[in-house]
Amino acid sequence: MTADLSQLVKAYDVRGVVPDQWDETMAELFGAAFAQVTGADAIVTGHDMRPSSPGLSRAFARGAAARGVDVTEIGLCSTDQLYYGSGAFDLAGAMFTASHNPARYNGIKMCRAGATPVGQDTGLTDIRRLVESWIDSGAPSSDATPGTITQRDTLEDYAAHLRGLVDLTSIRPLKVVVDAGNGMGGHTVPTVFEGLPLELVPMYFELDGTFPNHEANPLDPANIVDLQKRVREEAADLGIAFDGDADRCFVVDERGEPVSPSAITALVAARELARHGGKGTVIHNLITSWSVPEVVRENGGTPVRTRVGHSFIKAEMATSGAIFGGEHSAHYYFKDFWNADTGMLAALHVLAALGGQEGTLSALVAQYDRYAGSGEINSTVDDQTARLAAIRTAYEGREGVTLDELDGLTVTAADWWFNVRPSNTEPLLRLNAEARDETTMAKVRDEVLTIIRS
Repeated sequence: MTADLSQLVKAYDVRGVVPDQWDETMAELFGAAFAQVTGADAIVTGHDMRPSSPGLSRAFARGAAARGVDVTEIGLCSTDQLYYGSGAFDLAGAMFTASHNPARYNGIKMCRAGATPVGQDTGLTDIRRLVESWIDSGAPSSDATPGTITQRDTLEDYAAHLRGLVDLTSIRPLKVVVDAGNGMGGHTVPTVFEGLPLELVPMYFELDGTFPNHEANPLDPANIVDLQKRVREEAADLGIAFDGDADRCFVVDERGEPVSPSAITALVAARELARHGGKGTVIHNLITSWSVPEVVRENGGTPVRTRVGHSFIKAEMATSGAIFGGEHSAHYYFKDFWNADTGMLAALHVLAALGGQEGTLSALVAQYDRYAGSGEINSTVDDQTARLAAIRTAYEGREGVTLDELDGLTVTAADWWFNVRPSNTEPLLRLNAEARDETTMAKVRDEVLTIIRS
């Protein structure tokens, strides 16, 4: 057991190897610290299908209950189902998951009542400091009357809430292949899709936190190969892949071709703006396609650009009153879902848009996918700061080029842009580039990679 929590407590959550970096004893300390920092008198907890998740979740509940907090355990759930519990019950919450990380990992995503995120600047740093101070001696005893720990099933209520936000009852019948990756989508999809005009072809719906078929990270092209093949074999209208905790969704069209998450962001933004009378703010992070702010403006909305990361998106949504937000990592945020991210609601929007007209998905999304993008390219470097400085030196002063440092370094010209961001946890630089055509994008991408890797 390590006493250094810097590698365990990240910017947005807790995540590390069990039991090497943390275990149930430490989870109990996190529960006590969460109770103290939030001041909550009641919380809701949930967990994914990883072998270590039930024990860690219950230990956290014990730690919180020992400090007088009543705990509602909703058990197996997706992360957005936990956010539903936090929002619907107006309770602080904790979700035990490591999303798409390998089976030996686990983590905690924490929020205040109403699914308001707990990140490094909103309580997570204080929680970390308390746990660090308690590691050797344990949490101090509390004079509070111990809280209760009770169980509650929220799956049906969660599904009904989502179906109430998107009307699919009148769409044409669709055949959809869903790859749950042995993650929590296998738990939620059957209930959410029940009674809808959908022919569901399930893949890897068996809950298995060892991920026997492929990693539950649909942003890695290797992990959607099975889905692409199955969509073509089934002559399906589309395919949907969820990550391990089912808060992200990734879409492939009827040809089995991946649909850019930026195109999904633009599509959903247009639908949400139409639902709000052509008015509203839409948040997008700085590595989404130029298509997103263009579509938002074309549909009467106001685009707002922000840093990468859910805590930044959610904070900006709360500040601006935005109706929707999207990230190129396939996280989608909705005002009507307590500003929280839900891949399932985004998937329902795609199904509603496709089923509300007669064309194919590839034809539908073509209007939202206007530029050539590189995708995210990671490079291991010895000195992140030095490499970023070298890129700045190479581009500053060029005619028609602007630089900004909202998140890493973004360089923008008339026909292209790129962003390079340092990883918070690894010696990596992450490059995203886009241009008006494939040739220009490849030229910009390769030029920047040469500087990064020199």
